[in-house]
Amino acid sequence: MKKLAISAAIILGSLSIPALAEITPNKVNTSISVQTEYTEVTTDAVPAAVKTALQTAYPNAKLVKAYVNDKKEYKLEISVGDQKATVYSDVNGNWLKI
Repeated sequence: MKKLAISAAIILGSLSIPALAEITPNKVNTSISVQTEYTEVTTDAVPAAVKTALQTAYPNAKLVKAYVNDKKEYKLEISVGDQKATVYSDVNGNWLKI
């Protein structure tokens, strides 16, 4: 009887191990479509609305380089004094968060 109880405990215990191994959290794969392919353009090619927004937001900023993508979003490398930054804008001068 003792051997039967031990055998039953071993069998039941071994059956629960695979059940525990199969419990995994659901992983959701999400992809955010962010277009990162920008083409460099001259600073003169930047629309006036973008330049005005830049002057309003950063009065002492100097536009160093400008890039544009297919969605007409602008990546602007600016410098203010000895600090450099990169900001993003749409064609209408609205700031984008990337």
